[in-house]
Amino acid sequence: MRPRRAAALAATLVLCILRFWRLCLRGPLTLELRALWLQVSARRVLTALGIEVRVEGQPPSRGLVVANHLSYLDIIAFSAALPCFFVSKAEVRRWPFFGKAARSGGTIFLDRTSRSSAELVAGEIAERLKLPVPVLLFPEGTTTDGAQVLHFHSRLMDPAIQYAAPITACAIRFSAATESGRPAERDLCWFGDQAFLPHLWKILGLAGISAEIRFGEPRVYSSRHFAAAQTHAEVTAMRRGVKHFSPQATS
Repeated sequence: MRPRRAAALAATLVLCILRFWRLCLRGPLTLELRALWLQVSARRVLTALGIEVRVEGQPPSRGLVVANHLSYLDIIAFSAALPCFFVSKAEVRRWPFFGKAARSGGTIFLDRTSRSSAELVAGEIAERLKLPVPVLLFPEGTTTDGAQVLHFHSRLMDPAIQYAAPITACAIRFSAATESGRPAERDLCWFGDQAFLPHLWKILGLAGISAEIRFGEPRVYSSRHFAAAQTHAEVTAMRRGVKHFSPQATS
């Protein structure tokens, strides 16, 4: 199964790149078209990987989306679920294919060691919030093993606060079915010092992987710290299977 899926994935990646070049030949691509290209490409990549995406709730069409972060697979799954612009660590620029896809899809890159980079990224987010495509942020700042949702950093939520843009909490989880049972979500996550290629090889050998994405209701906040606390609580509740989240009064 692994060699067949690896070949299918390689062929899909090549076709996605060729499609991007063909689109470029027609003229300059708007940011909206780049997000749509990434969505179509992500759906094809998920098919090659044998991963199903299930969505609950209404994907937003604008504003800021904040979500927990488990793996590079999150980005593919979210891209398939809705056109969006990601805020990603600067290191992703150098990843094979995925770096090129991120740049082509309109990703905003953040140097986490630079204060000036954070200020530039905040300004770029503010501009993107004017478009009919949401910006997706992982406020934990890193991937995890899914055991808990880490503290949400609020700084990059500030543009949404300043422009009264809606903020939507979103939770993602992974599951899989194998002949020997269902592996723990931790086994599907990419976190810590795990190498990329060995993890991808493991994913290629698993059947019945599904990504479950749940969107909350968009809300407008007047405080980034309150927004971070509330969206963290909402994502945590959704991860635990709570169907109806009751937020505190917005602040």
